[in-house]
Amino acid sequence: MADKGVTIRELAEAAGVSIGTVSRALKGQPGLSEQTRAQVLGVAQQMGYDVGKLRTGKPRRMLFLYSRSIGSLANNPFYSYVLHGAETACREAGVPLSIMSVLAGDDVAGQVRRHEADALLGAGYFDPEAMEAIRRCELPLVLVDHFYPGVRCVNDDNQLGAWLATRHLLEGNSQRIAAIFGPLAHYSTSLRAKGFRRALFEAGRLFDPDYEVTLDPALEYRDAGRDAMARLLALPEPPDAVFAYNDSTAMFAIEVCLEQGLRVPEDIRFIGYDDIEEAARNKPPLSTVKMDKEALGNVAARALIEGDIAPNDAALPVELVVRESSMVAPAAVAAMPSARKGRRQAA
Repeated sequence: MADKGVTIRELAEAAGVSIGTVSRALKGQPGLSEQTRAQVLGVAQQMGYDVGKLRTGKPRRMLFLYSRSIGSLANNPFYSYVLHGAETACREAGVPLSIMSVLAGDDVAGQVRRHEADALLGAGYFDPEAMEAIRRCELPLVLVDHFYPGVRCVNDDNQLGAWLATRHLLEGNSQRIAAIFGPLAHYSTSLRAKGFRRALFEAGRLFDPDYEVTLDPALEYRDAGRDAMARLLALPEPPDAVFAYNDSTAMFAIEVCLEQGLRVPEDIRFIGYDDIEEAARNKPPLSTVKMDKEALGNVAARALIEGDIAPNDAALPVELVVRESSMVAPAAVAAMPSARKGRRQAA
């Protein structure tokens, strides 16, 4: 007997193909062989799959998902920009956009149904349980600042950005360069750590794990940034330069240094990542790696609107922005050994 309640996931398993392949076959989209398309359609007919479940054309309503673990979007400058970029694309296309937070254990599918969404834009890191719940919604999905196999993802070039930031500190002849990172399980953070280590390796610097610290997840965000810097300053030989995985963490760390009587950048140099508005207004103004945060959300939303959701990991460009927090005296630069060799783009 035909099962009218069969899901697209069950159909994909029965046909031995991916969910994306099933979606393209049923919608008549290009990118499949005729043999594969016929196989999927045949299995769908045998199982009584309701093709009406797969809506065609642009979405009628998009849902912006983010992890509740990051706190309020109002207090998170990075994702606020991403949301604004997505909202701009949706407004121009006449697609309503709503917002929902997600945490492991939530009834994600039930909440998505109440929003009446037929396209999902996920921003930031989702733990595996939450990610699986999102995938079970069986709706077109694009991720921003995250990576998941088989899903369209939009990120900035995190590894190159961290490489540029670390090379900048190296070219100022800093000898003890430290890094502060968030959870390395996060896709963007892990790539920034890789870029940081690669720059040290290419400069012939030995990697010292004491100079790389991660935020304590048990602490509030600001307290975690301050705690990380305090741990670095407690080392027998404290760092003379710090790369922080985002601007907010860099600014919290600078607070600690100034409170302890250190001068920035004379005694210790800093560079962050993201180029949030507060970075330029910080005292001293914070050097950073700039990305187009609104473009991340805009590109992801347009991909959903245009139906361009084939698995892909797009990397948007980044740019080094040098401000007072990482500047050095000209004499210090002139004294630097020829560490500029090997200046090649990080992949």
